[in-house]
Amino acid sequence: MIVVIDYGINNSSSVVRMIQKVGGNVKIGSKPEDLNEATKIVLPGVGHFDEGMKLLDESGFSESIKECVLNKKIPVLGICLGMQLLCECSEEGNKKGLGLVSAEVLHLNDSSRRELKIPHMGWNTLDITRCNPLLENDPEEQRFYFVHSYYVKPNASELCIAKTLYGSEFCSAFNSDNIFGVQFHPEKSHRFGISLMKKFVNI
Repeated sequence: MIVVIDYGINNSSSVVRMIQKVGGNVKIGSKPEDLNEATKIVLPGVGHFDEGMKLLDESGFSESIKECVLNKKIPVLGICLGMQLLCECSEEGNKKGLGLVSAEVLHLNDSSRRELKIPHMGWNTLDITRCNPLLENDPEEQRFYFVHSYYVKPNASELCIAKTLYGSEFCSAFNSDNIFGVQFHPEKSHRFGISLMKKFVNI
């Protein structure tokens, strides 16, 4: 059973529909107990880092996610803000993240992007940096839909499995053992998003 966590600031229903489309057995998890039957977890999210962590902490999801991922070794996929919440901290707020990945979250607004619009919004491509279970190193250009003002900077470069160019390159997907994160929205990325989600379902 794939459990898509609904903690109040995410688009869980569209993620559920995509998982159903690729043949996954899925349900929305609105309370920590729903993770008891999870064989995989999806943590979507949109909005502010501190608000996301506040909702996860207050609902009890934070500790349940850590138990599932660290002790039970259940695969988890963080999407957009969900990817960032898997990290240790963010420039967007003061709260600690879930700390499941050794990484920090930084603002896109640096010297390399002074002439570019922030947030980074729209279609962009990926450069696959190492073999991984989610993304094929395909010669065909892979395009995904982004909406974000912050990005993840892993403390170890090998955690990054894909980079995206927006002024300068940033890590747009990571993988650490059973932990996956993507900055883009697979559920809005048509056939490339469908392919990625199918791979996650079949891990």
